[in-house]
Amino acid sequence: MIPARPLLLLLLGLTANGIAGAAQPTDIRPGLWEFRSTRLNIAGLPDMSAQMAQAQQYLRNLPPDMRRMVEQEMSTRGVKLGNDGTVRSCITPEQAKSDTIYSGKTEGNCTLDQVVKSGSTVRGQLTCTRPAATGNFEAHVQTPERFTTRVHMNSTRGDMQMDTDARWIGADCGAQGQG
Repeated sequence: MIPARPLLLLLLGLTANGIAGAAQPTDIRPGLWEFRSTRLNIAGLPDMSAQMAQAQQYLRNLPPDMRRMVEQEMSTRGVKLGNDGTVRSCITPEQAKSDTIYSGKTEGNCTLDQVVKSGSTVRGQLTCTRPAATGNFEAHVQTPERFTTRVHMNSTRGDMQMDTDARWIGADCGAQGQG
């Protein structure tokens, strides 16, 4: 089975940075975005979307220097965990302008490839090395300030599917930084 906590954090980070950045400016607004996992199924287990709060508690309980290190790594990618199970990420104007800015980009142990935009839908492939997994994602833009994403990964450790709702918070990323 795929380990839930690290994979959950990685996939939410990928969703925040990789998939959102694939849409055009006419589809999404640049600025601070919030991502909420609405469904998380790992290797046939029941929905684990509520586990995000537990992952955040796990992070809060880490020794201070280890927590700072994890938060710093996430911050360099423009990602911050909220207190309510959400992930916040800054989408720059440059990221919002490009259809395929993340095609070929590596995030952590995963590489995004074949990112294609058609109308209000963005699709692409994911290949991860640790744990070894392959999969795909699809994002649907409802408005310039809201979209949904579905990620499906296959691994010898088990399959995983995650659905995410994203909403635009505002133009100013503030201390969130640029992803």
